[in-house]
Amino acid sequence: MLRKLYIFLFLFLISTKVSLCAFANPFSKEKDTRSRELKYQYEVLKEDEKDKMEGKILNLTPSGYMTVDEYEKMSEYKDKSTLEIDIPQIETPSDFKYVPKPLYRITKYNDPPGSVELRLGKRLYLTRQINTQGIVSPDFSKMVYSAVYYYTDSASVASDLFVIPLDEGDTNLNKILKANTAKRLPDPILSTDKAIDNYAAFRTITPVDFSVDGTKLLAKQKIGSREDGIWQTRIYVYDFNKKLSYDLSEIRDSIVYFWKEYMDLNLDEKRWDIYPLGFSKSNPSRIIVQAFAFTGDVPVFLGTWSVDWKGVQSRLVSFEKNVDLQISQNGYKIVKDGVEAYQTVERQEKVKKDETKYLKKKYKQERKEQIKAIKEEYEYTVKGLQADYKDEYRDYKKLRSLSGTTESVQLQEAYKQYLIDQTKKDIEKTQKQIEKKKKEIEKLDKTIDKLYENNGDSSKYTPDEENSTPQEDSDKTIQS
Repeated sequence: MLRKLYIFLFLFLISTKVSLCAFANPFSKEKDTRSRELKYQYEVLKEDEKDKMEGKILNLTPSGYMTVDEYEKMSEYKDKSTLEIDIPQIETPSDFKYVPKPLYRITKYNDPPGSVELRLGKRLYLTRQINTQGIVSPDFSKMVYSAVYYYTDSASVASDLFVIPLDEGDTNLNKILKANTAKRLPDPILSTDKAIDNYAAFRTITPVDFSVDGTKLLAKQKIGSREDGIWQTRIYVYDFNKKLSYDLSEIRDSIVYFWKEYMDLNLDEKRWDIYPLGFSKSNPSRIIVQAFAFTGDVPVFLGTWSVDWKGVQSRLVSFEKNVDLQISQNGYKIVKDGVEAYQTVERQEKVKKDETKYLKKKYKQERKEQIKAIKEEYEYTVKGLQADYKDEYRDYKKLRSLSGTTESVQLQEAYKQYLIDQTKKDIEKTQKQIEKKKKEIEKLDKTIDKLYENNGDSSKYTPDEENSTPQEDSDKTIQS
């Protein structure tokens, strides 16, 4: 009998619990859809902020993992003229104790006149492109160099002439050492034909020299074949002021005409060429050129000629090969000038090691501070999200409590009035927090002023003190 009574009481309690759960508040925090939605939104936003925080910490060390927005931001165009280029350093291999470091000096580029030639070695055929040594303008404001290309399909060679603006506010040697192709102007000032229809043909441009004022550049183009040598040399002048190039082909026509008309020699049937030497020192607007014919073992001298920098008024200067020609040398280049002493390199390596050690320590400290700042920003953002979530949930609970006792129009008015009252309360609360912070700041200022007074100084400065020189400040310190 007692056993049946216990079973009856147990079933009664279970049924009572089920009925009570059925009549529980359907809008409680556990079952209300809107409450769960607010909670879900808060958790999602919080998780997003956490992902952003972890992404910022991960991106402190750049890697290939990034979002599309981050990639597009990093892919934005950057002005190359603002890039900071350091002087290249020779890296010491791990199995070397000492590697000599070369020293450089500045010297004339076109010395002796007309001696600058472009030599194509095996490196061009392996790398498909090489950059020649540049020539620097007389005012050290720009460098001009030739980029040579090799096309494997036809074994042909072509070339472009580019300009690199040099940095300001540094020594002339450092300007040249810091010159980098990343800062070059995008469009070449002179270019050769890049057709690949002739097998093994080469067309290269080599700078010869600048004019005295640095506004013009003399360049020569070699046209020929790797199988049978140079066909001809053409000379050009580029005007940097007008950004125009002038073809000085008239000098070749004048030489051919002279030898045909007065010497009865048809140079078109012979192998001959010209060699530009540079700008004349006595007449800077004219260019000196020598011509040779290759009819045997010894080249035949065809005379020294001059032509205007625009390619007009060709003139015969002399038939004497060893005539004293006054050629101006205006452009510059750098050459190796010995190596640094072993003791100097050893001291530099020691300083570099100490500097590297300091930079590593500084980097770790800065990274630690950056991570701390990122986490503090995350915590501050999460607190804001939490505050917003509490306010929204508070307002929603108020709305639910009003909806059970009022009609729809009255509900809207009552809820609107509640929002107005609640906003006023929030403003008053914020003002109190601001006043509290102001009092803390004032208290801190008083403490600082008291410390200054104890040291016999004042925290406030006068306009005279603001405009005083370092020497005057030093005198005041000594007097005190």
